[in-house]
Amino acid sequence: MAHLRFYEKPGCGGNARQRALLEAAGHTLERRDLLAEPWTRKRLLQFLAPLPVAAWFNRAAPRVKSGEIVPEALDAEAALAALLAEPLLIRRPLMEREDGTRLVGFETAEVERFVGLDAKPGTPASLEGCAAAAHPGKKMRCASS
Repeated sequence: MAHLRFYEKPGCGGNARQRALLEAAGHTLERRDLLAEPWTRKRLLQFLAPLPVAAWFNRAAPRVKSGEIVPEALDAEAALAALLAEPLLIRRPLMEREDGTRLVGFETAEVERFVGLDAKPGTPASLEGCAAAAHPGKKMRCASS
């Protein structure tokens, strides 16, 4: 099984579900606070550079949801500046294996290829986004996504 550095937003229900799946598959996690991490341009690009710029963003972030920030309208430099200034905008989780291979987000099939997930039938194709939004009948609260 793999040991992963797992960058998350503390208290995020979605990240908790992601961690639970990884740990159930036997992986160990070194949890890191994505919001408190001292990100640099170079370090963040190690995760994001392979992806289209719009895929760098947390779609549940208030400024993205409100339309104040439109990821598709930003070039790489403007997007990177916004992410460094406001880490809540960064798509999560960010994961890094011990060999330095990285993954952004939690698309189930991608995570399966990345480390193996052993997901049960019925596991959603994506476990990204706010857990509270995914369970409107439950009393869940996300303090700004």
